[in-house]
Amino acid sequence: MGGGSVPEGTRFMGWWGNMGGPTQRGIVTYSLSPFAQRPLAGTLHAAIFNSARRIRQNIFYWGVPMAAYYGIYTWANSYNEFLNSKAGHLAEAQHEIRG
Repeated sequence: MGGGSVPEGTRFMGWWGNMGGPTQRGIVTYSLSPFAQRPLAGTLHAAIFNSARRIRQNIFYWGVPMAAYYGIYTWANSYNEFLNSKAGHLAEAQHEIRG
């Protein structure tokens, strides 16, 4: 089965692509530009700085409402804990008696 490096036969013509025949004509070769070879070049750098710029420009549109909602949420949780504590039960009981 051919394990040697020299092919069998009476005359050695060369390996594939170099058979010793006439040179081929009309072969067109194509190449890619360096930009097409690296389609994602610089995307991580651009994504980081573009994201930082967009966050900086839009912080007031989502940051202020988010801070307000967080403040309301923490106040509601602390008020709920107060109402479910012993002091909260006493305060509500006095409020109902006076009310």
